[in-house]
Amino acid sequence: MFNWLSLVTGLFYIVLGIVVIIYKFFFTILEPAIAYALGIVLIIYGIFRIYRAVSKIKKSRDEE
Repeated sequence: MFNWLSLVTGLFYIVLGIVVIIYKFFFTILEPAIAYALGIVLIIYGIFRIYRAVSKIKKSRDEE
């Protein structure tokens, strides 16, 4: 169950990164350079979470 939640969380981080880049807002109005940097970091972290969750799901299926 935790692995599936990690997948959803990863998707949330990717969407949040895209929103930050488009609207340049994250709890306060951001400068464009900071918005792009923060958005890219959020997207990369979301991809990392999804990769880690998928690898754990594959590993748990292989053990069964």
